[in-house]
Amino acid sequence: MRIALVAHDKKKEDMIQFVTAYKTILEEHELFATGTTGKKIIDEVGLSVNRYKSGPLGGDQQIGSAIANNEMDMVIFFRDPLTAQPHEPDVTALIRLCDVYQIPLATNMGTAEVLLKGIEEGFLDWRLLEERRGR
Repeated sequence: MRIALVAHDKKKEDMIQFVTAYKTILEEHELFATGTTGKKIIDEVGLSVNRYKSGPLGGDQQIGSAIANNEMDMVIFFRDPLTAQPHEPDVTALIRLCDVYQIPLATNMGTAEVLLKGIEEGFLDWRLLEERRGR
């Protein structure tokens, strides 16, 4: 599966802890991330990550484009709900696209854990069906 990993500044350490804990599951999939989050994952966890631009510079929109083109299967986005984000419209648009295209989305560690356990058990294999890929 193709999994996007995004974390606001105050959630980046949570993302590193999460990715470290689930490294064995994540290394079996193609990972994508916004700029700084991707760099931290590469440097601190050692996973291979395809990096987009930083979120405020268009990375969220790049992930949204991948979703709209059926090139992303899951989004794990650790949002900081207590800090105003200058690119909040991009964040809202990304979440909206996940809903439009039925892309599993986790915005916190608890839901992300359930999604990764679901991948491990094969509960999200419907995303891999060829007819879904050709949309």
